[in-house]
Amino acid sequence: MKLNTAFFGKNKTAILSLTLALIILAVAAAGGGNALAESWPTFTTVFLGIFIEAIPFLLMGTLASGFVEVFVSPDFFARIRSKSAPASALTGCFLGLLFPVCECGVVPLVRRLYQKGLPLSTGIAFLLAAPVINPIVIFSTASAFGFGSMLWMRIGFTALIAFISGLIFSSASSSDEVLQASQGVCCEIHDHHHAEKSLSREKFFVKIERIVRVAMDELFEMGRYLVFGALISAGIQTFIPQSILLDIGGGAVLSVLVMIALAVLLSICSTVDSFIALSFLGSFSTPSILAFLLYGPMVDIKSMLMFTHVFKPRAVLYLLLIPLVLTIMISVSLNYFWI
Repeated sequence: MKLNTAFFGKNKTAILSLTLALIILAVAAAGGGNALAESWPTFTTVFLGIFIEAIPFLLMGTLASGFVEVFVSPDFFARIRSKSAPASALTGCFLGLLFPVCECGVVPLVRRLYQKGLPLSTGIAFLLAAPVINPIVIFSTASAFGFGSMLWMRIGFTALIAFISGLIFSSASSSDEVLQASQGVCCEIHDHHHAEKSLSREKFFVKIERIVRVAMDELFEMGRYLVFGALISAGIQTFIPQSILLDIGGGAVLSVLVMIALAVLLSICSTVDSFIALSFLGSFSTPSILAFLLYGPMVDIKSMLMFTHVFKPRAVLYLLLIPLVLTIMISVSLNYFWI
């Protein structure tokens, strides 16, 4: 029997939710008939906590996306594009200072910027760095750890990882190797380019209406990935005891791997993850805490799902592995040489 691959491609979120439901039912069955009922309050609390924490920042990202669509012309990035890949990647590392979005809001914004002609390396660096190198997260990290080594290491190593990742992606011969083919993108850009010519004749409230319309479209499109990411994360946190990870968290290497795993599983917004990380300071070394603060904002369950909507599978794999390898190298090295 021939499988309809198009059906599966269009229904990834439904398939993921069904998979999660089956996992929950299997765990409940293994733990006894009352396991699901007993765990349901915890599951709903964790899910709502993740969702309510993240949705305002996703909304901020979609509003920024709408602003870019209305006010940034398609040839803007072509005019300011640097011929140097290092310069393009370095620019992306600090775009978060202008667009303060977290890991939820940065994905739709990057997609919109790509449609406007943003260089590939700049977008990758921005995607990975913006959830940390933005005023909100810098302030929250300083509030938790003070203006000391943890703050500067988080900013510096995040920029380094994003910069290297952007350089690696700059080697792609074209963006078609990395970005998902989006039906209607060319037409959309052409239509909006035509609309840009009459933009000066539009009234202010019409521009605002366009921004809100684009933002709402993005919110409903990307929000489903936030919902299912939060469901998966809540299921993992509810049915997999964190003590299992914490018990094996000793050692220079294991402690780093455990904290990275926790960062991915917990899927905490980068605006508040510093305060969660601070609670582990007595049990884990400083470099291990740093690993939590580096990799979590770049890759968690929510962002993994969102990546699949923008990038091709191979590019998604690179987005997961390159920051992971660099984070492990940095944190383990610091664990051995930290004084």
